[in-house]
Parts: sequence; C-alpha cells; structure tokens
Amino acid sequence: MGICDNRTVIITGAGGGLGRAYALAFAAEGAAVVVNDLRAEAAESVVAEIRASGGDAIANYDDITSMDGARAIVDAALAAFGEVQVLVNNAGVCRDRMFVSLSEDDWDAVMRVHLKGHFCLANVLAKRWRDQAKDGLLVNARIINTSSGAGLQGSVGQSNYSAAKAGIAALTLVQAAELGRYGITVNGLAPSARTGMTETVFADMMKVPEDGGFDFWDSANVAPLVVWLGSAASRHVTGQVFEAAGGKISIADGWRTGPEVDKGARWDPVEVGAAVDGLLARVVPAQPVYGS
Repeated sequence: MGICDNRTVIITGAGGGLGRAYALAFAAEGAAVVVNDLRAEAAESVVAEIRASGGDAIANYDDITSMDGARAIVDAALAAFGEVQVLVNNAGVCRDRMFVSLSEDDWDAVMRVHLKGHFCLANVLAKRWRDQAKDGLLVNARIINTSSGAGLQGSVGQSNYSAAKAGIAALTLVQAAELGRYGITVNGLAPSARTGMTETVFADMMKVPEDGGFDFWDSANVAPLVVWLGSAASRHVTGQVFEAAGGKISIADGWRTGPEVDKGARWDPVEVGAAVDGLLARVVPAQPVYGS
C-alpha cells in the first residue's frame, strides 16, 4: 500500500531533474503518473523506468503554455486513468542575464513557461474539480506549484526568473484562498537541488560526494515532500510555500510586516531618513539563494 494509491498525478517537465524524481517517487507510492515533457524521448524514458518498477504511467508531450495544450494533457490523463487528483507544476526554463541585458524574448519566454504554464493546467483542472464539488462529489485534489528561492529572496542575473517565481508564490496564496471550498488544496515549493538548470551554475557546490555519503543536492531528496503534499493525508495543509533541500524542510515566511516605527502623526520628509535607517538596522538579512 502506498500513500498515493488510486490517485493520478500530472507532472510537468517530468522528463528529467526534479520532475523525474517526483514521477518515480509518486509511482513508488502507488500513483498513476502522467509524465509531461516537450522532450518526447526523455518523457518516454521516465515512463519506461516507472513501468519497469511495476508502476503505471503514460508520456505526454503537449504544450503547457496554451489552454488547448492543457486540455489535451488532461484529456490524455482521463483517457488513461479515469480521473486526475494531483497537479505538480514543475516545468521551467531560464534565460539568465543582468536586467539591462535582458531582451523582450528573454522576459516573455520565462513568463510564458513559468507563469502561464502554471495558469493553464491549473485552470482547466480547477474548473473540473469545482464542477464535481458543485455536483456533490467529494473532491480531494491537490495543486503543487514551483516557486524558488530566487522568487522569495531575489537572485542577481535572474530578474525575469525571480519575478516569475515570486508571481507563482503569490498565485499559490490566491488559489488556496479561492479553491479550498471545492476540496482543492494549493501549496508551493521552493526546491534546491542539482538539476539541468543548476548543475552548471552551482557546479562546485553541488558535486556528488566522492566518499559516497549523503548527497545533499540529489533531486530525489525533495520528492518525499511533494508526494506527501499530493496525498490524501495533506488535506489540512494549504496556502503554504515550502523550502526543501537535502534533508531540510521549512515553511517560507514570505513577505510580512517587519520592523515598524510609528510616530503617531504625519512624518515630515526630513525625519524619514533617520526612521528608515533605524528600520534597516533591525531587518533580518536575506539568505543566499540556491534555487531550482
């Protein structure tokens, strides 16, 4: 018995990296898996791994950045497995450059894959689950979004990626607030792991340990949290953004009211500088970013 028996999950960008790790882990816990990736050979390879281990999976190569593509992905899942209970929005791209060097295409490509890609599938599935709930069916659905440390703290050279990932964190909060009434939970994830998007940038830091010890940056370390969030057992958890790396799990504190000073009356402009300096002295420094 697995914690995801009789559940079907769609995972985008599942042909490699974190998505592959999620797909294998969900299958190991009994879920039927839709391995979505534009790279057909990569998607088929993951499906073959799952089936070789006795799991159930199909490959899908439709585009997550269009509503037609999203509907095709859901239709394929329904045709193969009858229903969908879990969506893991994982697919992403990078177009890293300093802000003044970004082109319009650099900006649009990242926003299209990350933000619009998160919107399309979630919108199609949320409508389906909402209608089921209104028809009196018991819905126990999950949306798991992928933000990043870059979206929570910022990252030099990644203004487009950071902005998209910050938008996903905010989207997660709104989705959780709106969709809970239909039996849908929505949580976000800011994973740190060795993937195709990070292994070059952080090559020295993310090396596989030569002594055979715990591989902190292995993508498989993040998967147990994602699988649990996709299970029926996580019904009470929604509207959170989790950070995960190695054996660490934490909940991001996010944007919140920090140090405060209240004059009790309107400020004079010449007074503001000293007040701001006092606040800055009390701010907790941002943490280094090792994003997904």
